[in-house]
This record gives sequence, C-alpha cells and structure tokens, in this order.
Amino acid sequence: MAIKMQNKVDTTFSATSMSDLVFLLLIFFMLTSTMVSPNAINLVLPKSNSDKQLVSKNIEVYINADLMYFVNPEGSNAQPIPYEELLPALQAAAAQDNSDAKSVILRADKTVPVENVVALMDVLNQLNEAFPEENRYKMVLATEGQ
Repeated sequence: MAIKMQNKVDTTFSATSMSDLVFLLLIFFMLTSTMVSPNAINLVLPKSNSDKQLVSKNIEVYINADLMYFVNPEGSNAQPIPYEELLPALQAAAAQDNSDAKSVILRADKTVPVENVVALMDVLNQLNEAFPEENRYKMVLATEGQ
C-alpha cells in the first residue's frame, strides 16, 4: 500500500497580484511625472484687494480697449502713439524722469490681449539696454481696487 502525503506543496505561481502592483506603480509614476514638470513662466498675478497706492508716478503707459498706446497722457487731449514710436516716446519720458524709483506703470484695459503687454515689455527691454543695471526700469501692472 502506498502512503499518501497530507501536505502537498503547490508549485504554481499566480501573477494576478503582480500585475495589479505593476498597474498601480504605472499610475503612480504617470501622475507624479505630470506634477513634477516645471512651468515655463512663473506668473505672480497682482492682487487688487489692497488699497496700496504708489506714491511716485514715474512713467505711465496706457493701453485702451482699441489697442492704442499713451505715454504720460495729459488729460483728455492725449494723443495716441503708434507701436513703432513707443520706444522714442519712452526714451523721451525717461530723459525727463529724475526720480529714484525707476518704474513704468502699465494701465491696460482688461480686454487688452497679453500679446500687447508682452510687446510693451519688449520695448521696455530695449529701453533698459541703454541704462546700467541699477538704473533700469521695472514694469508695474496697475489694478483697480475692489
């Protein structure tokens, strides 16, 4: 008579738990890789709930809803400046500016596309090429208080 063993060892391998684990790791790495990618441009948007006012007004540039530029406008008789003449107008305004805090205050209509604001930044960079590092102009975006 043959003696049968009570404890039989199962030699098969179940891969279902391994595939679940690999699937969860794949999801984890896909999610974390999208969160790790840096933003191309870090923007700090101006907050308008504070009532902080600028004391000195160096150079003001206005962009209205019709995409016309105005540099230091004087009341209602201000003349619009074409984009091509914006750099000479800013150079003339910078020649008359004798304040310590060098800044260009941008007052743009809320319907103005970002491309026009970036174009003004390009003109400001061209203006700053003529000045040493410590005397360069910085752009301030003006907002309306609540």
